[in-house]
Amino acid sequence: MDNIQAVNEIDLADKPRTLAWRIKAIFGGSVGNLVEWYDWYVYSSFSLYFAKAFFPSTDQTTELLNTAAVFAVGFIVRPLGSWIMGIYCDKAGRRAGLVMSMVIMGFGSLVIALTPGYETIGVFAPILLILARLAQGISVGGEYAASATYLSEMAGKKMRGFFGSFQYVTLIMGQLMALVTLVVIQTFMTGEQITSWGWRIPFVIGAILSLAALGVMLRLEETQSFENAKRRADKTSSWELMKRHPRELLIVLGLTMGGSLGFYTFSTYIQQFLANTSGFSKVDATSITTAAMFVFMLVQPLFGWISDKVGRRPLLITFGIGATVATVPIMTTISGTQDWGLAFGLVVLALVIQSCYTSISGLYKAELFPAEIRALGVGLPYAIALALIGGTGPMVALQFKQMGHESLYYWYVSFFMLLCLITAVFTHETKTHSKILED
Repeated sequence: MDNIQAVNEIDLADKPRTLAWRIKAIFGGSVGNLVEWYDWYVYSSFSLYFAKAFFPSTDQTTELLNTAAVFAVGFIVRPLGSWIMGIYCDKAGRRAGLVMSMVIMGFGSLVIALTPGYETIGVFAPILLILARLAQGISVGGEYAASATYLSEMAGKKMRGFFGSFQYVTLIMGQLMALVTLVVIQTFMTGEQITSWGWRIPFVIGAILSLAALGVMLRLEETQSFENAKRRADKTSSWELMKRHPRELLIVLGLTMGGSLGFYTFSTYIQQFLANTSGFSKVDATSITTAAMFVFMLVQPLFGWISDKVGRRPLLITFGIGATVATVPIMTTISGTQDWGLAFGLVVLALVIQSCYTSISGLYKAELFPAEIRALGVGLPYAIALALIGGTGPMVALQFKQMGHESLYYWYVSFFMLLCLITAVFTHETKTHSKILED
């Protein structure tokens, strides 16, 4: 029996995978990722407009602080989502995890779109908003690991960095879709109309796109890594397997703290920062963010390709050094300028540095763990780091601003970048020692 099982695993591993087949698989796995992150980022992109609908106040910073707190709540439950969905992905399959995550995310968007404002139903409005974001937090908590695992396992060994980078290509594309939706709505509607009811449109679009993405994801093929792991039928519990990899879990935790905080600072909070601190109009703040994010999206495959040539670790160390040194001067300069070109250039610089992390972050983490606990190993420490540090970044920034010490946030970000650098220095190179055995 053991010999038969070994032969089956060899047959699976040796099954030819053409470049066209891999591209088709990466595209299918990326569609859900794109829609999921569109749904997630629509919240932050439109928070400048719907904040008053749920948290009416005479002070814009207070309104934004309340919406940022709800944004952070979505991250707090992500460890729970990563735990539940990670186990589900490792037991039922990567495809099953992606599908389940999409269903939950689309439902959350629909709830937000249909929830009346505070003036209509009072305190139930923010309660429903929080519940919807809790559901979406659980969804995203599982989706990151499922997506990183699926794309990494579907990519071949020689181009794993390049194909793995499309997790963030589609993640950023989802955010860009949210920003472009905002630009289009700003073009055809007045600010008063958007604040009154126009902000609901993108959430309706998100729910519709979720249904469309499900049609694609249900036709995805399962990965060889999962099929082989299923054939091995290891009865050891997920928790017992996790305890065998404490070093890997700490690496994911350390890298994600700095990497995610930098990402959410320069891709999400920066729009509010430009409007609320630098003094740009909402339209200019959105256009700067959108243009910079487009450049950010385009460079992901480049850095992924570089990692296939030089390894993952050199990129992580480069990110740690660059982000630690550059964050304070970049944010200090942006805070004091109203020059569109200068602000755009500095945001792009920050995001290019960030690309050394984002292009390979999901892949690097996936390469650390065996297939039996890969989704859980990638997702749980990642989600914990987000809940503690990354997702709370915008809220911490606004709290520092409200206290009159906004510049302390720049140093706060730099500290965690330094932690990321220290972690990267003590990691090993996964390009040559990957736990993803199937090619």
